[in-house]
Order: sequence, then structure tokens, then C-alpha cells
Amino acid sequence: MFRIKGRVPRKVIAWGLPTAWGATAITYKLTCPLAQQDSLGARVVTSAVFFAVGTGLIVHVRQALLRELQQVRKVAGAAQSALLRPLPARIDGLDVAAAQLSADRSACVGGDLYEVIATEHGVRAVMGDVRGHGISAIGTVAAVLGSFREAVHDEPDLGAVLGRLDRALARHLRSSDDPVSEEFVTVLLLEIGQDGEITALNCGHPWPYLLSGRTVEPLARADPLPPLGPFPLPPEPTPLPCGSLLPGESLVLYTDGVEDARDARGRFFSLRAALIGTVRNPPITPQTVLRTLFTALIRHTRGRPADDIALLVLRNDRTHVHCRAPSGARGTARPAPHDPLPTNHL
Repeated sequence: MFRIKGRVPRKVIAWGLPTAWGATAITYKLTCPLAQQDSLGARVVTSAVFFAVGTGLIVHVRQALLRELQQVRKVAGAAQSALLRPLPARIDGLDVAAAQLSADRSACVGGDLYEVIATEHGVRAVMGDVRGHGISAIGTVAAVLGSFREAVHDEPDLGAVLGRLDRALARHLRSSDDPVSEEFVTVLLLEIGQDGEITALNCGHPWPYLLSGRTVEPLARADPLPPLGPFPLPPEPTPLPCGSLLPGESLVLYTDGVEDARDARGRFFSLRAALIGTVRNPPITPQTVLRTLFTALIRHTRGRPADDIALLVLRNDRTHVHCRAPSGARGTARPAPHDPLPTNHL
């Protein structure tokens, strides 16, 4: 009841002022003797009255539209905050940090998505990028993330998780009020076992960087599968072995808005160069990596990125790992260091 009563005065004001201004103009035209005269002075006064009324109506309508737009953006921001919920600082022995920056700065929402969840099958992470950005991308983000959060617990195989995401996206596009046949989502799925072993499935997404000591290299160089949406997945997508994440090593996942960011001269942002500069100044924590990269990106683009940007950093803080590089994986087996790098949370 209180909410209903509280809305009445706003509606009265919203409709009452334009009605009053319109009634004033009509009353003046019909009843005022000056408005009936045909002299130049009378015409000037009449024009001034109607100009004032018209200006007042335009200003009032503009303010009403701005208030409604601000409310829509506020709701959209709250919806995205619920979707891209803050990640715990530590998940099953992995230090975690993530953040995103929308290209639509006024709406504060974007089309990038990420999540990290500890399951009985290992720590599973997703990084994705929806075609387009802003408020229109939120529905697609919700469909993909919702499916991921359920499938990672239900499906022992990473390929089955990817299949669930693909079907969820297809259902979402079919049920959309304005389905777009060109809609697609790039997706990177990672699974990190208790021994640090990494397996991945990549659908059109940039490969993450591995930070090992002062070395910065892509986790893998294999060609990814097509993005979800426009092309069918293989019947049984096979996860790719990508070596192991040893104690003290980090993975940096990102969306293509990072490497596509340009400065005033049109030069692309070099993520690898920025990471090389970061690893030269230990201690290397997810928070410091994130802070350094976002500072460099904002400086490079002068705070105006052309596309959404998302970063996710995972660092192995486990003390003992028994790892073997699987066939076809990155590198060879390496002993775990006795003293892992210290953790520094913000």
C-alpha cells in the first residue's frame, strides 16, 4: 500500500505540469483580449507565451526521459552485479582476482563474462565475450553463466559442459524478442586439477597467458573452435591438455577488448609487454597484476576503451603439486619450488 500511495504524487506531477501549461496556453489564446488582436505587439506577446509553454514542455519531457533512463541503467547495473558476482579471493588453493570495464561507461554494463567455481572435478573457470556490449548483452550473459554454474557440478567431462552452454545459448536466442542470427559468444573453459594439471576448451577466445617466474607465454597455441552460436560444435569436443599450473605460477585470462584497445595514434595495446613489465616487480599477486594492467589500459586508451574489457587472474598458491606433463601439453614436468611466492591480498 505504501508503495502505491508513494507513486501517486509522482504521476500527478508528471502529468499535471504539462496539462497545466497546455491549459494556460489555450486559456490565454481563447480568453485574453490581447491574443485576439492582430497588431505586431500582440503577436509578439502571443508568440512569447507559446514559446515559453513549448520550452517548458520540452524541458519537462527531457527530464522525465533522463530519469527513466537513469533508472533503467541502475537496474541493468544491479542485474550485471548479480550476474558477475564478486569472486572469492581464494578458491581451492588458487588466488583469484577479476574485474571488467564496460565500453558503455554511462551504462556501466558490458558483454563480458567470467566465473570460477571449485567442483569435485577440479577448479573450473569460464571467460567469455558476447557480441556487442551494453544493456542488450545482459540476457545472453545470464543464459551462458547460468548454464555454466549448473553444468560444472553435473558434468564430469569439460566437453559436456561446453555442450550445455551451447544449448543454453541456442534456447536463449530462439526465445529472444528480436533474435539475431549473427549473435555469438566466444568462450574459454579451463579445468585445473588438484595436481595443477590444466585442460581447456576454446571457442574463438584468446588463449590466456601463463606467468612463470619472469616468463610470459601463451598457455597454448592451438587453433580454437568456432564461437558458440553461428556454427555447430563437434559431436564430442575433446579438451586440450595444457600442462600444469605450478605453485607460484599465474594464468591471465582476458577478452579481446584488451588487445584491441588503441591509443590516440591507433596503436594496439600490447598485453604481453605489459605482463613482462609486471613480472619484473615481485611479488606477483592477482591483485597487483589486475591493478597494473587496468592502470596501463586506462592510460593507453585515455579512459575511453572502444570495447568491453575483462581480466581474470588465477595464481596457484598450493604448496605441494605432483605434476606430469600430459602428452601434447606445454613443456615438461618441473619440480615444485620449496618456497612459493607470498600472497598479498588487497
